Amino acid sequence: MTAVILAGDVGGTKSHLGLFRVDDGTLTLLREHRYPTTDFKSLEDVCADFLSAGKEPIASACFGVPGPIIAGEARATNVHWRMQEASLTRALGGTRVRLINDLGAAAYGVMHLADSEVCVLQHGAFQLHQGDIAIIAAGTGLGEAALVFENARYYAVASEGGHATFAPGDDEQIELYRYLRVRFGHVSAERVLSGPGLFNIYSFLREHRRTPEPDWLTERLANEDASAVVSEVALARRDAECVHALEMFVDIYGGEAGNLALKVLALGGVYLSGGIAPKILPALTDGRFMRAFIDKGRLNEMLSKIEVRVALNQATGLIGAAWCAAAVL
Repeated sequence: MTAVILAGDVGGTKSHLGLFRVDDGTLTLLREHRYPTTDFKSLEDVCADFLSAGKEPIASACFGVPGPIIAGEARATNVHWRMQEASLTRALGGTRVRLINDLGAAAYGVMHLADSEVCVLQHGAFQLHQGDIAIIAAGTGLGEAALVFENARYYAVASEGGHATFAPGDDEQIELYRYLRVRFGHVSAERVLSGPGLFNIYSFLREHRRTPEPDWLTERLANEDASAVVSEVALARRDAECVHALEMFVDIYGGEAGNLALKVLALGGVYLSGGIAPKILPALTDGRFMRAFIDKGRLNEMLSKIEVRVALNQATGLIGAAWCAAAVL
């Protein structure tokens, strides 16, 4: 069977759409485009712009979106659109549309990555992809999901684990928690493990350690993406507080990934997806992340045997959504 399907990976910053041809169980990308999410009033508008470039009949569509999907409607956390399967179906001329959680899409996507599209942080003693898998993704927000292995097949289980309470791992992180509790009340893991979260850590360190901010850095933070500036300056080792902020971020990321691996019992592997991990890869590969991942007391040995990978392909969510769209046919 040959058909054309539409897939999308919707995020708080970018929305990535792709058109694929399905032919005898294989997917071929026909074209794709990334849109600034805030430039559009709705997902329907994004689809209309994308599809205006061609006249291909769409057999099915699937979109990975942030937040839970309840009765065919997305309760998005970092996107202000109202996204409903019924509305999208009407906008696409009756094409069957499925909405899934964005981390559920990423979970399906990691299963189709080539070896060149991943970076291995820890080689595992357990057999890769022969047990449950955990996926954690820091980006505009923090997503967490699992792939459950049953009868030689994988089934994605979405979650809103990024909004669960942040668990500090040492005294300095306890002080960070107290600082953020004053600002936000409830302190979720997303308040520290996300783009805005990295800047929250940096702001805490400036206030807590009372170090002056260089004028050149103040100017860049005011005129550019603050979190991107902090990570770039940290990797270049141009400012001690930026370096320490990224180190804290990596410690917390490793700790939360280890927590998720325990909750899922992810003997089949752990994947880091999302936009941040590939950009800070040098900070993830120096051993700090894995030390925090493994540091779980009596289960250290088990965690030291789980393969941990970074998904380098920024289209992982789109790929997963496309396979879900194909499954609807």
